[in-house]
Amino acid sequence: MDLSIYKAKPDKTIREHTDEVLKNLDILQNLNYIKSKYVYELLKIACEYHDYGKVNKEFQKRVKNNTKFNENIEMAHNVLSLYFINQKEFKNKEDYYKVGFAVLNHHNYCDNLRAIQNKECKELSKSLLSEFKIYPIKISTPSNLKEITKNDDAIIIKGLLHKCDYSASGEIPIEYENNFLSCGLNNLLKKWKNEDNDASWNDLQKFCKENTNNNITVVAQTGMGKTEAGLHWIGNTKGFFILPLKTAINSIYKRIKENILDNQHIESRLALLHSDSLSYYNDDKNDEMDIMDYYNQSKQLSLPLSISTLDQLFDFVFKYQGYELKLATLSYSKVVIDEIQMYGADLLAYLIYGIKTLNKFGGKIAILTATLAPFIKDLLKTGKNPIEFEEKTFITDIKRHNVKIYHNQIDTDIIYNKFEENKKKGVSNKILVVCNTVKKAQQIYIELSKKKESNINILHSKFIKCERTAKEIQILSFGKTEVIGEGIWISTQIVEASLDIDFDYLFTELSDISGLFQRFGRCNRKGVKPIDEANCFVFLEIDKNLLTNGNKGFIDSKIYSVSKDALKNIDGVLTEIDKVNIVNKYLTIQNLKGSDYLFNYNRFMKWVEDLEPYELDKKDSRLRNIVSYNVIPNKIYQENKNEIDENSRKLLKCITKKLEKKELDKIRLEKIKVKEEILKYTVPVGRYDIYYQGTNVITKKIKLSRNEVINVVNCKYNELGFIRLTSKELKDVVDNYDNFL
Repeated sequence: MDLSIYKAKPDKTIREHTDEVLKNLDILQNLNYIKSKYVYELLKIACEYHDYGKVNKEFQKRVKNNTKFNENIEMAHNVLSLYFINQKEFKNKEDYYKVGFAVLNHHNYCDNLRAIQNKECKELSKSLLSEFKIYPIKISTPSNLKEITKNDDAIIIKGLLHKCDYSASGEIPIEYENNFLSCGLNNLLKKWKNEDNDASWNDLQKFCKENTNNNITVVAQTGMGKTEAGLHWIGNTKGFFILPLKTAINSIYKRIKENILDNQHIESRLALLHSDSLSYYNDDKNDEMDIMDYYNQSKQLSLPLSISTLDQLFDFVFKYQGYELKLATLSYSKVVIDEIQMYGADLLAYLIYGIKTLNKFGGKIAILTATLAPFIKDLLKTGKNPIEFEEKTFITDIKRHNVKIYHNQIDTDIIYNKFEENKKKGVSNKILVVCNTVKKAQQIYIELSKKKESNINILHSKFIKCERTAKEIQILSFGKTEVIGEGIWISTQIVEASLDIDFDYLFTELSDISGLFQRFGRCNRKGVKPIDEANCFVFLEIDKNLLTNGNKGFIDSKIYSVSKDALKNIDGVLTEIDKVNIVNKYLTIQNLKGSDYLFNYNRFMKWVEDLEPYELDKKDSRLRNIVSYNVIPNKIYQENKNEIDENSRKLLKCITKKLEKKELDKIRLEKIKVKEEILKYTVPVGRYDIYYQGTNVITKKIKLSRNEVINVVNCKYNELGFIRLTSKELKDVVDNYDNFL
């Protein structure tokens, strides 16, 4: 068939588009990303036939007249394409089904299987293709196509067809070659040698470089250069860095961009993948870069190196329609997982299922972490698709922490007395207090403020965005190792892994020993401060309401109990190897039997393993089931009312004339900046923070677009951040609000 006489879209023929798809396929092949010649040959057939259905007369009419799809007279082109594939031309039926599955399902405009079974749909298809030679679809074909959805080859063929097709349609390069990372790392070492002639890669980094073809698990203490080690392991191949927090992701992106890539050709080398990456790009842009192209290529997974959150990649575990693209991309990639111990039971289940799956398909895994509980290693090595790892622990003899244990709840007097004692001694007096909840952090702040101490700060997740950002900049500056200072910062677990800070003393509640040792990493980080006296003070008792009990609580009771037992006799210097040994001894599968954490892990793992392909819609495929809302506290809105309302008007301004892509992109980026000017006044809250017995305390809705609003709510907000109202306070607010109305 001469596809050059039929249109795929107004400015391109089906032949031109198909050739672009096939060119993308050859790029993947030349990069050695398709390991099997058998898969390549079947994929080539799928790429050739995927859009044949567009030759139908109604589609051609629609392209010419620029009209909308009419389901009464037209059939989805991917369904019609199946009719052009001759089963007899394949060596065996299974090969036909693998190709047919990819072609039929490269879009899901309708129920594809139903469309090739339904009598009326079949008649319509034949009518639309009456001018062409087509091949009948057998009665057994739908059931065979459904069965092939779980076949490994079929999954890769479909995933790579998506990738080749989407890149061609969006005019986005399918993949950039990684031919720069090893050179960038060598240049980094040269910079270090200019400052210190003896500088060299350490044993951790050498191990990763030597094991670049293996799956690895590495335990290494804070400050040993895990980022550079992970990059050595990736080398000149396609790689992804997965971290739990956006702050840490932005920081590593910036480090790689500036220190290793020297800000050169970033748009074809390094991607940032998280929910706010477009805003970050927009703020960080240079005049030579096309931000929208860069963003689209990042989302398409075209760049060789990506720094990402878990949810941007590992949602493929939900097997929604089209999930195969991400899995197929990961099948020829290396994935570094940083700080695996930070994930809850549900996310750990999805992560381990995803790790095992992508490894089965050919991807490689490196787990780099400060602590790795043996129960996590056991979960990786057992069950379906277990993984073998090269394992090593890297610990220096540096001593950083002298620990004092208190068998009571966190005590403001003890913190304040230490602060005053340090003042009298005239020593550096930077104190960090880490609490398990925002509420406890706020309570400690209030109690310390009553002692007339002015040099107190608080940081947690429930500040409006602009205030949190300012506080993070402030704590980063104050927390530099070389800075000698005096002050108390009170925070929550957000400082465990996201901020590169170094305090002189740490006072902390206990949640679990993995998290605790992460918190220790914020104190005497470089190990250059004296440890002849205690610098880490741990309070073992916590509010029992925080412990899991049925549907209540969020700190696992069993893990907390085991952690408490592990620490009860600690007194004095705790070395890095001591910490590793404690984690290895206590956080075992055997010790955690009966814990809510393992129960929930197994529940989520079984659920995701049992999921059928396409059982879930993509919109329902969220890794996190936490429901939170961004709201503007009424006090903040009143203080910034004119600015917020004016920016809302700008966002709602309609474009009345037809514009070129560059002009549209420019307007979109300008609107993102305007939107950020509103969002900087928002704070994330839970449902029960703003609702009371089914009644809400929303006072106004700020429109960001036709379908998106930000609520302004009546709440307490002051220097402590957002404060959840008590039931009585909330009822009073609601009653007064109702009376006002």
